[in-house]
Amino acid sequence: MNSFQFSNKAAYMLGVTALYAASLAMGQSSGPSASDKKFVQEALEGGTAEVQLGQLALQKGNSDDVKQFGQRMVDDHTRLGDQMRQIAQKERITPPAGISMKDKALAARLKSLSGHSFDKAYIEAMVKDHRADLMAFKKEASTGTDSSLKDAASRGSEVISNHLHMIEDIAKSHSVTVGQ
Repeated sequence: MNSFQFSNKAAYMLGVTALYAASLAMGQSSGPSASDKKFVQEALEGGTAEVQLGQLALQKGNSDDVKQFGQRMVDDHTRLGDQMRQIAQKERITPPAGISMKDKALAARLKSLSGHSFDKAYIEAMVKDHRADLMAFKKEASTGTDSSLKDAASRGSEVISNHLHMIEDIAKSHSVTVGQ
């Protein structure tokens, strides 16, 4: 196993379990604000894209670490999406129908690539995406108005942080530089 592979499996499982528990918690809540609802919709949209792009990495990835990361995205973001959909349902937030136009364009671009070119483009996209996602989840965790969403965002940020560390390690091993 590579050092990044499931290096924090126990911590990850604790985080997923805590996220699930938080999503079902019946704590005091003033209900979701407009920004809370936007966060849920964007998190679900982005998570669906992560799954689709992870599946693409499994099919087109040139290196084992890119394929393994793709599988991790499929597994983790499927779980996170299921948990976020439970919260959305509980809070009466309509989930998005699909992925964003930006993610559709990225998927189309990645589909046209192969070999090292695919790996490089996928790695760059995953680093950028996970940096942005981590900021969004941390923001929701600190400024959200709905307690169940704040808890879910906090737990989700732990998983996304782990993903970011993993993909940054992969980027280094592939000599892929991604600007801030």
